[in-house]
Amino acid sequence: MLKARLAEAVQEALRKLGVEAPVIVQRTPEGRPGDYGTPVAFALARSLRKPPQAIAEEIRALLPPLAFLERAEEVGGYLNFHLRTEALLAEALKPPRPFPKTRGRVLIEHTSVNPNKELHVGHLRNVALGDSLARILDYAGHQVEVLNYIDDTGRQAAESLFALRHYGLEWDGKEKYDHFVGRAYVRLHQDPRKEALEQGIQKVLQALERGELREEVNRILLAQLKTMHDLNAHYDLLVWESDIVRAGLLEGALERLKQSPFVFTPKEGKYQGALVMDASQVLPGLEDPYFVLVRSNGAATYYAKDIAFQFWKMGLLEGLRFRPYENPFYPRLRTSAPEGEAYTPKAEMTVNVIDARQSHPQALVRTALALVGRPDLMEKAVHLAYETVLLEGQQMSGRKGLTVSVDEVLEEAWGRALRVIREKNPDHPDPEDAARMVALAALRFAMVKVEPRKQIDFRYEEALSFEGDTGPYVQYAHARAAAILRKSETPDEPDLAQATPYERRLALWLLDFEEKVLESAEEKSPHPLAQYLLDLAAAWNAYYNAKEDGRPATPVLTAPPGLKGLRLALVEKLKATLATGLGLLGIPAPEVM
Repeated sequence: MLKARLAEAVQEALRKLGVEAPVIVQRTPEGRPGDYGTPVAFALARSLRKPPQAIAEEIRALLPPLAFLERAEEVGGYLNFHLRTEALLAEALKPPRPFPKTRGRVLIEHTSVNPNKELHVGHLRNVALGDSLARILDYAGHQVEVLNYIDDTGRQAAESLFALRHYGLEWDGKEKYDHFVGRAYVRLHQDPRKEALEQGIQKVLQALERGELREEVNRILLAQLKTMHDLNAHYDLLVWESDIVRAGLLEGALERLKQSPFVFTPKEGKYQGALVMDASQVLPGLEDPYFVLVRSNGAATYYAKDIAFQFWKMGLLEGLRFRPYENPFYPRLRTSAPEGEAYTPKAEMTVNVIDARQSHPQALVRTALALVGRPDLMEKAVHLAYETVLLEGQQMSGRKGLTVSVDEVLEEAWGRALRVIREKNPDHPDPEDAARMVALAALRFAMVKVEPRKQIDFRYEEALSFEGDTGPYVQYAHARAAAILRKSETPDEPDLAQATPYERRLALWLLDFEEKVLESAEEKSPHPLAQYLLDLAAAWNAYYNAKEDGRPATPVLTAPPGLKGLRLALVEKLKATLATGLGLLGIPAPEVM
């Protein structure tokens, strides 16, 4: 990357000056001199007791020679760089390629929907964030594994299975099975006699904990996996909570924790007889720093279960076994099972994609890593927290039945996209398939373009627009590039020397791709890459529509020899970059829209 090489050159100049400072190289604003610039001189002004302008001049004089750099100049204290046009174009035309696999193993847990009903629109953000981040980290050079946690011993699953039996419900196959089960779950929660049914629910819960109803849960899970597959999400491992219990991971985690002086059983007070963790050493300022791991009656809390699972992820505990999982959607998916082969991921970093309401429990999981003497792992246990999703301004509630399923949203988006495509392109060769791609782009892009800590209000009209900050807008830019390339009948050798300022501007945008991938990987969020794709699509549309004296300024197919080849090569790279970027967000790039 040219920006990285410029930053290294500035660092070398700083070493010659005998000073140190972080170097940031940025694109220069529109209308300012140069292609890139650095404000590093401002950071050094106080320590060197010189004005930034003078420091920038000193740095410029000490820069090592760079073949791609035409010149550097001081501009108001900034050091700005002018790149050689041919070097800039040559770098920009290189095809996008994944980074070498030189980084550590990352385990990403996402989706992890309770196996008791269909996925609703709130789950959509979890799936889109987790799946996109997994793709981005893989592209950035990490060894990535994706895990989906199946809470088959939880109360929600028990309530759904109990409801099916209690109300004598038989599935007739007319609706998706997880929707059928979800209606039973809602019926139970709306039943005025629910409290009187608690004994029956407890019996089902105990049967789940013994692993006796796994096939009934698996039937629900398979229906959910159909939705996940329709969302273009990928998984490597399924981990069932019942297997965690059987493998003894909870006991192993508690034994490790008991070796810490901050994990103990109080002899008196409100925590008497319980096993508690004092988090004050890691999380100062808490009103009550004690957290119960095992209640006085011997029942473990979900804090303890989450900690045990985290210990397994990072190689502090072993015991889970895995085998291939029979399903029609993911041929290489593996599932935990008592009869499988032993496997422990020993992840160098974990990313748990869980909504922001779970921030406190996630902080306790990280605290536990520090209390067993692994603060290094605590720093590598990342919680990708996200806020809730509204649908057309409405809040969701599964128990009250106030939800809209992902299946319904996908179908609605597909129908609306199909109408738009038929209106805009009545001769489209396969409008149904294109509509599914557009619907997927609308949903997934809307979930990842926003910084995770901000709430999303999903609205169909906005998300499905071919204009503005949407996935279909980026897809349309890709399809426009594909149409130009289809019309190119004869090859033409690119002549980089014929580049105009229009080609230079587009090339500079193309050069930002790798940086934005790395930024998303570093921030553990896909939104920087999503924003870049919007900016790149806008830059491409500005290039395509550029006018001079009322006439097209950047015709591709009718350009003179050499310039035509250059413009075709830029369009090819633009198309590849958009397709690659969309792919990292789990979004297809249609050739025709």
